[in-house]
Amino acid sequence: MQTLREAKCGQTVTVVKITGEGATKRRIMDMGITKGTQIYIRKVAPLGDPVEVTVRGYELSIRKADAEIILVE
Repeated sequence: MQTLREAKCGQTVTVVKITGEGATKRRIMDMGITKGTQIYIRKVAPLGDPVEVTVRGYELSIRKADAEIILVE
């Protein structure tokens, strides 16, 4: 398994698990990123932060720290 941060630009991945705890995990889930959700990686900034993704029909930018706790396949 890999994290969302390790996924390459142009890939579509499926969320397997969110490993964070507390407020961070809740915030990610409130953005629509839950187990089984398909995520398309649109762009990655030159230094890797942030990652722009499409989730449930809308565009979202996620920080590297948040992308590291999202396990995908």
